[in-house]
Amino acid sequence: MTVPTLTLNDGRTIPQLGFGVFKVDPAETERIVTDALAAGYRHIDTAAVYGNEEGVGAAIAKSGIPREELFVTTKLWNDRRGADDARAALNESLTKLGLDHVDLYLIHWPTPANDKVIETWETFATFREEGLTTSIGVSNFDHRFLPAILDTGIVPAVDQIELHPQFQQVETLPLLAEHDIRIEAWGPLGQGKVDYASTVVGEIAAAVGATWAQVVIAWHLAKGHIVFPKSNRAERMAENFAAKDIVLTAEQVAAIDALERNERVSADPAEVN
Repeated sequence: MTVPTLTLNDGRTIPQLGFGVFKVDPAETERIVTDALAAGYRHIDTAAVYGNEEGVGAAIAKSGIPREELFVTTKLWNDRRGADDARAALNESLTKLGLDHVDLYLIHWPTPANDKVIETWETFATFREEGLTTSIGVSNFDHRFLPAILDTGIVPAVDQIELHPQFQQVETLPLLAEHDIRIEAWGPLGQGKVDYASTVVGEIAAAVGATWAQVVIAWHLAKGHIVFPKSNRAERMAENFAAKDIVLTAEQVAAIDALERNERVSADPAEVN
């Protein structure tokens, strides 16, 4: 059940395969996260705006799993900006999660129309110093928005961005590599909006005796991405978790790389405020 880990640029480690609760019904979250923990996941990714932090916290509390074995991420929503409001928001998230700290706290979107993003980011460093979060990072900050964050001298540990075979963030990857910022891929399977099964992914799946989703997850892991697919079904959770044991050849990884089309399936960060 061991999941591979990666070392962040702050020296901390993070499980490379986790479980996401985006669009998970708050009323079902405790059950679903309980199933995910039973399947072997130890990295849970949530956000204030998901409205399900309390369910995540309840599942963690009842699991009996030692806190040090878990990696919990949550995110600051767009309407909470500035030092004081960000602090209040983090305290609210910690209360809902029933935790005294999270392992990773992210600014959810760059919100370019908001002039307090830099102030907020600098406050995140204070949260880390105070032990309210172990690591800090950003989400949806691509090559257009990441330079302003880096200009503060505070380097994110991770950048959580939309990334899947047809949208590989080619323009952003060099900047992330230059600063040793780990990539967390959200929407790793294309959010059901891309028919990857009918591409070379399906051919590879047949060759290795796996599902197309397992192959895409294995591709992410091979590329060094942190990935957290979601599912409401225990059997699918287990199936996704088993993708960690699939080893793709260099040729298979390259064939999936060739699916790049620079086509996102979700919102452009420049348009989210």
